Amino acid sequence: MTDRVVLLSIPGLRSADLAAMPTLRRLAGEGDVVSLVPSFPAVTCPVQANLTTGKLPSEHGVVANGFYWRDKHEVEMWTAWNDAIGQPQIWDLLHEHDRALTSAVWFPMLSKGAGANYICTPAPIHNPDGTETLWCYTKPTELYGTLRDALGHFPLQHFWGPLSNIKSTGWICDSAVWAAREFAPRFTYAYLPHLDYAAQKFGPDSERAVAALGELDEAIGRLVSGAAEAFGGEEPLWLVASEYVITPVDHVTYPNRVLREAGLLAIDDTPEGEQLDFAGSRAWALVDHQFSHVFVADQADVARVVDLFRGREGIEEVLVGEEKARHGLMHERSGEVLLVSSPQSWQAYYWWLSDDRAPAYARTVDIHRKPGYDPVEMHLDMATKTTPLDASLVRGSHGAPPRDESQRGILLASQKGTLVGSAMADTDVCELVLRQFGL
Repeated sequence: MTDRVVLLSIPGLRSADLAAMPTLRRLAGEGDVVSLVPSFPAVTCPVQANLTTGKLPSEHGVVANGFYWRDKHEVEMWTAWNDAIGQPQIWDLLHEHDRALTSAVWFPMLSKGAGANYICTPAPIHNPDGTETLWCYTKPTELYGTLRDALGHFPLQHFWGPLSNIKSTGWICDSAVWAAREFAPRFTYAYLPHLDYAAQKFGPDSERAVAALGELDEAIGRLVSGAAEAFGGEEPLWLVASEYVITPVDHVTYPNRVLREAGLLAIDDTPEGEQLDFAGSRAWALVDHQFSHVFVADQADVARVVDLFRGREGIEEVLVGEEKARHGLMHERSGEVLLVSSPQSWQAYYWWLSDDRAPAYARTVDIHRKPGYDPVEMHLDMATKTTPLDASLVRGSHGAPPRDESQRGILLASQKGTLVGSAMADTDVCELVLRQFGL
């Protein structure tokens, strides 16, 4: 057993990347490294739920980065609270065992309202005039004001969008050190997103992606040394988990355009462009990186939807019915049909057939109104200062099931004997953490 555990959740981290990351390389040299297999879908919210519950989406219900609430015909992207996760998480199980096993949850998605003792996650205030006020949801509530006074505002503009850079992850690391010093939690779970940006924007092997490795390692170095000091010179057990691996892409598919051309997708033509009509559509796709949930209103249309996509370039698998159970996605929140991209392709949410009819928010960084994930938001059209409508700009993606070793990440432990075997699944990490505390 160990006194403290820190779990770092890092998207895009590969085994070969350690060569450019001296801090992580040192931790690996002192401990163990095994291959980590992400469950499908290999995207942020489901993987973080897998890591912290030890369950698959079929049990915890996080089937994508967004949710389609069928009863309201509404899509919710990135704003759901912790009660969307239908299983207890590490901090809940620790508290159940011993209330003295305190936890800090630092920046993972779906953490608002979680049962951890200390929480910090972005929650900008949307003002009536359309502007935003920088803010974070924290537990206790007054914590963000204290962090802001000590470190400045969390730099939300560097967390996502064309200005994404190391400043956001640096703030996460520095504030986690502050929390370690102030609260000395027994367990800390921190999300460090920095490797996500350049790898998707320019490709996982691009010069910018390689540079990001050193930037992240430097921030982790501050976190490691700061935590050791905060804990009185005692090193916690460091666990570093790759959420997924980003693969190069050179092709994109547009499921909603395919459904529209087949007469299955309904559109509302408004002064602000064409809007997707969820209630009126016979079928539409919630698109998320390399997969999508196709929601089909009438079971009689399912076979037609399947036929539209089977054998289509860029689509490797079309899953329906019990086929979804193979990937742990048999849940009422899943679409009737699942589309899985081939490794070199990804899926864009676009439904308009002419760019002049695109909804106004398509040209902005608007992660909440877009009914699907849009990595093109990391690019900027310098002439118009808007988000381009060119999905071919994206050079890296993830989400599809790993096909070979190159699409597996790593799990690193800083103490030898912590990890057993040569490979683990993301759903194994929860039990691994609990075991360190005698559960």
